[in-house]
Amino acid sequence: MKILITGSTGFLGSHLTKALVHEGHEVIILKRSFSDTWRIADILPKVTVFNVDQSPLEQLFTESGPIDVVIHSATKYDRNGENASQLLDSNVLFPLRLLETASAFKTKMFINTDSFIHKNLVGYRYLPGYALTKKQFLEWGKEFGTSEKIRFINVRLEHIYGSFDSETKFVPFILSSCLRNLPELQLTPGNQKRDFLHVNDAVTAYSLLIRQKITDVPWFKEYELGTGETVTVRHFVELLHQKTQSKTILKFGALPHRENEIMESKANNDDIKKLGWNSKISLEKGIELLLKDEK
Repeated sequence: MKILITGSTGFLGSHLTKALVHEGHEVIILKRSFSDTWRIADILPKVTVFNVDQSPLEQLFTESGPIDVVIHSATKYDRNGENASQLLDSNVLFPLRLLETASAFKTKMFINTDSFIHKNLVGYRYLPGYALTKKQFLEWGKEFGTSEKIRFINVRLEHIYGSFDSETKFVPFILSSCLRNLPELQLTPGNQKRDFLHVNDAVTAYSLLIRQKITDVPWFKEYELGTGETVTVRHFVELLHQKTQSKTILKFGALPHRENEIMESKANNDDIKKLGWNSKISLEKGIELLLKDEK
C-alpha cells in the first residue's frame, strides 16, 4: 500500500516507519524541514520525504497519486513551556488540515494515535493542554468518520515504552538515572497502576489495522491498545532497577502524587483482539529489549 505517516522522526513514528518499509509498503513521511531524522537515518533512502513547512499538503497528494492510508503519530506535549496556540496548531489544526485533504483526495483510512491521558479527564493536571487538544481532534475525527467522509480509526495507547524514546519521558528518565547510578532517585509512592505496552507490540497492532479489508472497516472506530493488565509504577521501576543492577537508591514517597492522579488505567483490548492481535512481549522481556538496544 501507499502509506503517509506523520511523526516518523519521533519515538512511535520511527518504529512504525521502519516496520512499514520492512513490510514492503510505499512510505511517504511528512515532516518539517528542520526535524532531526537520527531515528530513521538508516531507512531514509527507502522513503519519500515531504517537508510540510515548504509546500502545501495538496501538492503532496497531487504529486504522489492515491494514498491508501494516513497514520498520524505526530504530537506536541506541553512539557517545555509550549503555549496554548502552539498545542492547538500541532494537535488540532495541522491534523485537521491533513484529515480534510486526505478526505478530499479519497484516501481510504485515517489512523489517529491517541492517549489514555484524557480517557478520564477529571481534574488531572498532567499535560492538560496536550490532553485537551487530543480530545478536540478526536471529536473532529469522529465527525468526519460518522459523516462517511473517510474511515477514521482512533488508537488509544496505554503507557507505551521502548527504545529511542525522548529522554524527558518517564521510562527513559528512570533508565538513564539507573544506568548512571545516581546516588538517589526521588519518586512518588508509585502505587499508580499502568498498562505498560512495548512499542513492538504497538507496531504489530497498527500493521494489522491497515491490512483489514476496507469494506470491513467501520467509518468510525476506537481501539484501546495495551496488554489489558496493570502493574504498579513502583513494580516497573524496581524491575528496571534490578535489570540494570543499579546502585541508585529509590526513594519512593519522596514526591507527592500529581493532583487528581489517574490511579489505574488499562486497555479494554477486546476489539483489537477480535481482529487477531495479542500482546506478545512480557514486561520482563520488554525491559530486556530496552536494555539490549540501549547498549
